[in-house]
Amino acid sequence: MAGSDELGRPRQRPSAVRLSRIGWGLGGIVLVLAAWELFARLKGDPVLMPTVPATARTFWDYLRTPYPAAGHTLWQHALVSLARIGVGWGAGVVIGVAIGGLMASASVVRYLIDPLIELSRPLPPLAFIPLFIIWFGIGETPKFVLILVGVVPVMIIATVTALDAVPKELVQASRSLGASPLWSLLTVRLRSALPGIITGARLAMGGAWTSIVAVELIASTSGLGYLINNAGVNLQTSLVLSGIVSISLLGIVLDSLLRLLHRGIDPTRR
Repeated sequence: MAGSDELGRPRQRPSAVRLSRIGWGLGGIVLVLAAWELFARLKGDPVLMPTVPATARTFWDYLRTPYPAAGHTLWQHALVSLARIGVGWGAGVVIGVAIGGLMASASVVRYLIDPLIELSRPLPPLAFIPLFIIWFGIGETPKFVLILVGVVPVMIIATVTALDAVPKELVQASRSLGASPLWSLLTVRLRSALPGIITGARLAMGGAWTSIVAVELIASTSGLGYLINNAGVNLQTSLVLSGIVSISLLGIVLDSLLRLLHRGIDPTRR
């Protein structure tokens, strides 16, 4: 039995809630595709806006056809960007959580680092692209560092906020049972703060995609940003949209994995 809530209304089963969310989500996607198709047909210019079927055909074709001719296929470009995201975002999460943990545990560390975070937070990571190219060239290093610049501050703030929200009673109970400050941080505070930290990781993932695509537009010979830039220069709008759709699909998959992890850690989430 699903039961009822405090107002006497029937409570929906978790499976029904998930199906409802999926249904409404699919409905939203269908509306966007319909508006896209209508706009494309009204304009009648495939360079300005190709139709949905034309874009779908281009997407499918370039999954098997290299672009440029001596380059990679669409899915290979996607894998290159995904690998860069995985390394940069993963390292940024680890570094951000470590620094955030130190700041939440030691007031001196917080006083030293917090002003630096506040000074750097308003700066868009994309502003550092020319500087990183001058310092590190056009290899993988500037891409990796740019993702770190975007991810680390977000993770520091999310970690500190989540750790500060952990009830002091939990920490005091662990200390009374003989846990050291470090052991209490690792086993009690971080465990309780994980849902907030994962939320920060989800936000940082979006910033990581923005950073990597931007730097691939300027200084790269592979990746989805490079493909989108080249296709735009050659007025291949359907291929540009195919690259954008690829980023969207990869972003949805990665965010869904983080949501599943969040749900596993916090069972109260549906």
